[in-house]
Amino acid sequence: MVEIRNIAIIAHVDHGKTTLVDKILYHCELFQSHEKTHDLILDNNDLERERGITILSKNVAVTYKDIKINLIDTPGHADFGGEVERVLNMSDGVLLLVDAFEGPMPQTRFVLQKAINLKLKPILVINKVDKENCTPDAVQEAVFDLMFELGAEEWQLDFPTLYGSAKNNWMSEEQWEKPTSSIAPLLDCVIKTVSPPKVTEGNTQMLITSLDFSSFTGRIAIGRLHRGILLANDSVTMIKSSGQEFKAKIKELFVFEGLGRKKVSKVVAGDICAVMGLEDFEIGDTVAHIERPEALPSIKIDEPTMSMLFTINDSPFFGKEGKYVTSRHIKERLENELERNLAMRLDQTDSADRFLVYGRGVLHLSVLIETMRREGYELQIGQPQVIFKEIEGKKMEPLEELIIDLPEAVSGRVIEMVTQRKGKILAIIPKGERMTCEFLIPSRGLIGLRNQLLTASAGEAVMNNRFKEFTPYKGSIPERINGSLIALEDGLAIPYSLDKLQERGKFFIAPNQPIYKGQVIGENSRQDDLVVNVTKTKKLSNVRAAGSDDKVKLPPPVIFTLEEALEYIQKDELVEVTPKSIRLRKIFLDENERKRNTN
Repeated sequence: MVEIRNIAIIAHVDHGKTTLVDKILYHCELFQSHEKTHDLILDNNDLERERGITILSKNVAVTYKDIKINLIDTPGHADFGGEVERVLNMSDGVLLLVDAFEGPMPQTRFVLQKAINLKLKPILVINKVDKENCTPDAVQEAVFDLMFELGAEEWQLDFPTLYGSAKNNWMSEEQWEKPTSSIAPLLDCVIKTVSPPKVTEGNTQMLITSLDFSSFTGRIAIGRLHRGILLANDSVTMIKSSGQEFKAKIKELFVFEGLGRKKVSKVVAGDICAVMGLEDFEIGDTVAHIERPEALPSIKIDEPTMSMLFTINDSPFFGKEGKYVTSRHIKERLENELERNLAMRLDQTDSADRFLVYGRGVLHLSVLIETMRREGYELQIGQPQVIFKEIEGKKMEPLEELIIDLPEAVSGRVIEMVTQRKGKILAIIPKGERMTCEFLIPSRGLIGLRNQLLTASAGEAVMNNRFKEFTPYKGSIPERINGSLIALEDGLAIPYSLDKLQERGKFFIAPNQPIYKGQVIGENSRQDDLVVNVTKTKKLSNVRAAGSDDKVKLPPPVIFTLEEALEYIQKDELVEVTPKSIRLRKIFLDENERKRNTN
């Protein structure tokens, strides 16, 4: 029987997890010499490639010194923490990657806390030691202090440390100043440190921790077999997290091999497998013995902290670009997403075409919206709302830990912006010409902060945040100060009109772009909303003044990404999302109706 090691790679966003997996795949000679591959092999989703982040956890298996190593690559962003919590249930150890310059970051703490609670042994990998001004020794001490603070047991604190650079393809257990020739020391350390899966005697038990879907075979259950064996065409008992039991039959079994799956007739305890043929299952259910079923503890995921209103597109431009525009389509798509996205919740409202979607943050929900948009859906999204709780008669709101890395010259302006949003300074740490500021801030204060931060720091600020706890309500937070420029009527945006209205504010539309009445086409330079007519053309009379016919010079329009648009809008505005466009609009397109509803 082949020996097995199950290990998850956890780290803060952009500390090099997926790059390290690439190098492990190359080292274990997973590809033939003639096969062409690219960097970040596991980030195979278009959105992941564009954003440069991992969104979905992935399983790969490599064989090293005749031992099968199941590697699980996890997302590093706090908004996808639900993915990390799920897959740690499948592993026996974790590779904790930390950047040699940045040290432990908010998400490092989050993922490490989960691993310690699950009694997993960590292997610390200090990556990017080739960076200038990096301090690997200080980082190792900081990780030790962090683990002690998180309540790690003595055997967990006795962790091995490796230094290296995944990008340059080397790891070393000794000194970080002397590069080695490969990442073999890391794989040797995994085999030595991570114990084989502990298999207890008893009947079959497998916890479903992940879902996949195939258009040929339907839903696929992925998980680790904790006890017993699984056979193809075998009958099993499914135990729901609610305790309900029903019989099911396994049609096909697969184990992971390289980047793909290999069909097998039998799976032994300790291995990670994919099961086809089961129906009506959810993440957290148990596949158990047909006659003597015993359930495993279900997966508990942290609660959502933010909600958004999803509604059908009812603007004058509806149906021009998208394929799926009705409430039935949107409802079906959201219900499908619920099956595999554990950290998401869906609520019906009093209207059939409006849905409340709850998630971990703006990025978590914007990835869903962007995916739907690419699939051909048209929809409208309301302003993100933070979820409040009533605890012992007090109104409570989510509090976040915020770390901003920025140039020293702009730190004063940024600290002022955060404190205006009820942020509290915890620490200011200088690092050369840059500095790291740590804050505690209500989740409400983060909405729209990233745009302002990037403007204030000329795009140099790096912001990371993590949910900490629920805290008593901190009072009102100042919202966007400037009002909106709203289109008066349908038509094309005429350059002549845009030129005459330039001093009124910044525009979000290009010349000759089609617009409709009630669309938000710019930001007013003053506080109130202003309705403007940008469809008015120049009167072609024969009266001319010398020099008045100068060529129109317009500044380029402000173009929002989806997250920026969601953070920018006010309570009375929506973001209209179609496969080709992102537009902002007022909920009530007619000016008289807007006035009636504000009074």
